[in-house]
This record gives sequence, C-alpha cells and structure tokens, in this order.
Amino acid sequence: MNQLLILMAPQQGQSGGGIMSFLPLIAIVVVFYFFMIRPQMKKAKDQKKYIEALKKGDKILTIGGIYGKIIEVNDDATIIMEVEDGTKMKISKNAVSHDASLNLNQN
Repeated sequence: MNQLLILMAPQQGQSGGGIMSFLPLIAIVVVFYFFMIRPQMKKAKDQKKYIEALKKGDKILTIGGIYGKIIEVNDDATIIMEVEDGTKMKISKNAVSHDASLNLNQN
C-alpha cells in the first residue's frame, strides 16, 4: 500500500495544480456562454417583447410563412389576421415570426 502512495505522489518539478487543470474547461464554458447562450437569451427576450406589443394593423409573418395583417388581438393569446385575399385566420401569438411591414407589397 505504501508503494502505491509513493507512486501516486507528484514528482519533483510537477505541481499538484488543481485549478490549472480545470482552467481550459472553465475557459470553454465562458466562451460558450458569451458566444452561444447569451445571444440566444437576448433574441428570445426581444421576440417575447415583440409578441407582447402586437396591435391591430401590424403586418406580420408567421412561422409557417404566411403574410398578413392583424385585425384583432384577443386576450386568450390569439390574434385574428387577414391575408391578401381577405381570408381571416385565428392564430396563436406565439406563431408570429416577425414584423413584415417592409416585406409586404402594397398594390
């Protein structure tokens, strides 16, 4: 048993460096947070803020690729939107992708 402990002991010139062995792992986690997690959280926060601010008359694009104009906002987290040919659709607010006022062609 003593021989095993002697073999496991650090050699001269080597440090038992606890934090130094974890430094690369800590650096990877920090980089991952600042380049992947944080921007994604900011984007989700901005999307939530946009969805809460939807109002009648806004031109939107749904996640399904449908362009339309909001004609009614309901309290149950749904909206009534009108598409180009006058068809009305009831969709969830969460199905709105982004503002399409710049993408809609007004004829």
